[in-house]
Amino acid sequence: MMIWISVTDLLDSLHRLLTGRCGNVSFIGADCSFSLTFRATKKAVSVRGRAGPVARVGPAELAEAVLSAAEKLASQHLSAVPLRDGVTHDYMSALDRFRLTAERQC
Repeated sequence: MMIWISVTDLLDSLHRLLTGRCGNVSFIGADCSFSLTFRATKKAVSVRGRAGPVARVGPAELAEAVLSAAEKLASQHLSAVPLRDGVTHDYMSALDRFRLTAERQC
Protein backbone atom coordinates (compact mmCIF):
# COMPACT_ATOMS: atom_id res chain seq x y z
CA MET A 1 0.00 0.00 0.00
CA MET A 2 2.86 2.41 0.62
CA ILE A 3 3.61 2.69 -3.10
CA TRP A 4 0.29 4.45 -3.65
CA ILE A 5 0.97 6.93 -0.86
CA SER A 6 4.50 7.52 -2.13
CA VAL A 7 3.58 8.10 -5.76
CA THR A 8 0.67 10.35 -4.73
CA ASP A 9 3.13 12.42 -2.70
CA LEU A 10 5.59 12.51 -5.62
CA LEU A 11 2.88 13.68 -8.04
CA ASP A 12 1.74 16.40 -5.63
CA SER A 13 5.32 17.54 -4.97
CA LEU A 14 6.19 17.73 -8.67
CA HIS A 15 2.91 19.53 -9.34
CA ARG A 16 4.02 22.28 -6.92
CA LEU A 17 7.47 22.41 -8.53
CA LEU A 18 6.28 22.49 -12.14
CA THR A 19 3.60 25.08 -11.48
CA GLY A 20 6.15 27.40 -9.89
CA ARG A 21 4.75 27.25 -6.37
CA CYS A 22 8.20 26.32 -5.10
CA GLY A 23 11.67 26.15 -6.58
CA ASN A 24 12.68 22.85 -5.07
CA VAL A 25 11.03 19.87 -3.46
CA SER A 26 12.26 16.85 -1.59
CA PHE A 27 10.55 13.52 -1.93
CA ILE A 28 10.95 10.68 0.57
CA GLY A 29 9.16 7.42 -0.12
CA ALA A 30 6.63 6.40 2.51
CA ASP A 31 8.02 3.87 4.96
CA CYS A 32 11.40 3.60 3.21
CA SER A 33 14.68 5.44 2.87
CA PHE A 34 14.41 6.30 -0.84
CA SER A 35 14.64 10.04 -1.47
CA LEU A 36 15.07 12.51 -4.31
CA THR A 37 15.48 16.27 -4.41
CA PHE A 38 14.21 18.28 -7.38
CA ARG A 39 15.43 21.82 -8.08
CA ALA A 40 13.88 23.90 -10.86
CA THR A 41 15.53 26.62 -12.89
CA LYS A 42 13.99 28.45 -15.85
CA LYS A 43 15.19 25.84 -18.33
CA ALA A 44 15.67 22.58 -16.44
CA VAL A 45 15.02 20.50 -13.36
CA SER A 46 17.94 18.87 -11.60
CA VAL A 47 17.31 15.64 -9.76
CA ARG A 48 19.56 14.45 -6.93
CA GLY A 49 19.57 11.28 -4.89
CA ARG A 50 21.49 10.56 -1.73
CA ALA A 51 24.55 9.51 -3.73
CA GLY A 52 24.57 12.64 -5.88
CA PRO A 53 23.19 13.93 -9.19
CA VAL A 54 20.75 11.68 -11.07
CA ALA A 55 19.60 13.80 -14.00
CA ARG A 56 19.04 17.24 -15.42
CA VAL A 57 15.97 17.39 -17.66
CA GLY A 58 13.56 19.87 -19.11
CA PRO A 59 10.30 20.35 -17.21
CA ALA A 60 8.23 18.89 -20.06
CA GLU A 61 10.43 15.80 -20.28
CA LEU A 62 10.22 15.25 -16.51
CA ALA A 63 6.45 15.73 -16.48
CA GLU A 64 5.96 13.34 -19.39
CA ALA A 65 8.15 10.62 -17.86
CA VAL A 66 6.50 10.83 -14.44
CA LEU A 67 2.99 10.97 -15.90
CA SER A 68 3.62 7.97 -18.13
CA ALA A 69 4.97 5.88 -15.25
CA ALA A 70 2.15 6.90 -12.88
CA GLU A 71 -0.51 6.10 -15.49
CA LYS A 72 1.09 2.72 -16.23
CA LEU A 73 1.22 1.88 -12.52
CA ALA A 74 -2.47 2.75 -12.15
CA SER A 75 -3.57 0.84 -15.24
CA GLN A 76 -1.68 -2.31 -14.27
CA HIS A 77 -2.10 -2.42 -10.49
CA LEU A 78 -4.64 0.01 -9.04
CA SER A 79 -7.54 -2.36 -9.68
CA ALA A 80 -6.11 -4.61 -6.93
CA VAL A 81 -6.74 -1.86 -4.36
CA PRO A 82 -10.29 -1.88 -2.95
CA LEU A 83 -12.35 1.02 -4.34
CA ARG A 84 -13.48 1.97 -0.86
CA ASP A 85 -9.85 2.48 0.19
CA GLY A 86 -9.14 6.23 0.30
CA VAL A 87 -5.78 5.74 -1.36
CA THR A 88 -7.51 5.01 -4.68
CA HIS A 89 -9.29 8.36 -4.65
CA ASP A 90 -6.16 10.22 -3.50
CA TYR A 91 -4.01 8.62 -6.19
CA MET A 92 -6.47 9.26 -9.01
CA SER A 93 -7.00 12.89 -7.88
CA ALA A 94 -3.25 13.50 -7.81
CA LEU A 95 -2.88 11.80 -11.20
CA ASP A 96 -5.65 13.93 -12.75
CA ARG A 97 -4.11 17.11 -11.33
CA PHE A 98 -0.63 16.12 -12.54
CA ARG A 99 -1.97 15.26 -15.99
CA LEU A 100 -3.12 18.87 -16.35
CA THR A 101 0.25 20.11 -15.11
CA ALA A 102 2.06 17.90 -17.63
CA GLU A 103 -0.13 19.15 -20.48
CA ARG A 104 0.79 22.73 -19.61
CA GLN A 105 4.51 21.89 -19.78
CA CYS A 106 4.31 20.75 -23.42
